[in-house]
Amino acid sequence: MADIALARPAAAAPTTGSAWSRFRASRGWLGFWFMLPAAAILLLFLAYPLGKGIWLSLTDTRIGRGGNFVGLENYEWLSDDSVFWLSVFNTLVYTGFASVAKFAIGLYLALLLNKRLPFKALIRSIVLIPFVVPTVLSALAFWWIFDSQFSIISWSLRHLGLLDRNIDFLGDPTMARICVTFANIWRGVPFIAITLLAGLQTVSPSLYEAATIDGATPWQNFRHITLPLLTPIIAVVMTFSVLFTFTDFQLIWAMTRGGPVNSTHLMATLSYQRGILSGNLGEGAAIATAMVPFLIFAIGISWFGLQNRKWQTG
Repeated sequence: MADIALARPAAAAPTTGSAWSRFRASRGWLGFWFMLPAAAILLLFLAYPLGKGIWLSLTDTRIGRGGNFVGLENYEWLSDDSVFWLSVFNTLVYTGFASVAKFAIGLYLALLLNKRLPFKALIRSIVLIPFVVPTVLSALAFWWIFDSQFSIISWSLRHLGLLDRNIDFLGDPTMARICVTFANIWRGVPFIAITLLAGLQTVSPSLYEAATIDGATPWQNFRHITLPLLTPIIAVVMTFSVLFTFTDFQLIWAMTRGGPVNSTHLMATLSYQRGILSGNLGEGAAIATAMVPFLIFAIGISWFGLQNRKWQTG
């Protein structure tokens, strides 16, 4: 009995070996090797361009000429540039209004398409059309719709006797902002609607049936069942929506090129104009780099704010 009692601690002694041996013996090493190629690709195509852009923003590099290190001189110049601050304002307003509108309309369409409707498959296909059409083609279509000479809106209103001359939609700063925001909403709603629809179809109908039996109203069903279960999907969708809207370039450049009088310039379009068209790569890179803190802040609010579910209780 004493021998057995003495043998038990020896059997329970921890195994010894190098850290590398224990790592290979664990189940995590396989995942590490699977993730290594993806990490290498991200490092090559994401981290390197970002690092290169930050470095260029600290130099006076121009197209065709190498630059010298100038520190924060480009950022100091931008801090006194009224056009840059106007582009920051435009970007924030554009992103805020477009993202909220896309989410509201997309959620409404998702709830509508989740019901039993005739020709549901056809309706879903039609809803996807704005998202499938290339961005440049969409921008050109809206450019013609809002054109000062050939606008179908002005033509219709003139033939109805409501106008005596065409409306210069893209020639007025306020109207131009509204037009480009409307175009972005039209293009972005399908992505949000279809993604939220996929999330709605994962919600068990039995939850609604049980809530209805208990006397829950449609609003209570949405408030306490639909919205909490959709929150993770909403967080992902809004993160991508904010990211795509904040960095929008093609739509704005094809419709207005930042005009009139810089009224629709976003940070992305201004960076392109200063860095590529004007040849000042250092300044353009500084504007692009200045977008990063705004993106991190916006994505942080979208992601962590929606992931916090305390506001859903009660």
